[in-house]
Amino acid sequence: MYNKKIPVDINCGFRIAIEVMGGKWKPYIIYELLDGPRRPSELQRRMPHASERVLAQQLKELMEYGVVEKKVIDSMCKHSEYSLTDLGRTLIPIIEQLRKWGNDFRPMMEKILKEKEEQ
Repeated sequence: MYNKKIPVDINCGFRIAIEVMGGKWKPYIIYELLDGPRRPSELQRRMPHASERVLAQQLKELMEYGVVEKKVIDSMCKHSEYSLTDLGRTLIPIIEQLRKWGNDFRPMMEKILKEKEEQ
């Protein structure tokens, strides 16, 4: 894992939560795994603006925290899949609340974006 310059404050639950699931792509990865396992190429297709390297790094951090697991499938053509662990599934209510909040905020966001375009 990338050695961060600022140590994690383990005395603050909020900071721990942000450390585990914060970042630009981790919430998206968790969201995409809600419906079940995904291959790395599927995740990349669903998040085309994320580079392969960044997705791999974010997946690695989620695995180190025990939120995501990687399963190597040894069939005719060997491939891997990522899925949420039991711990990762405990984040589902949080992700669902974020989705609900985003849907509720959508009209305001549309208004803000429209005003920016007009400037």
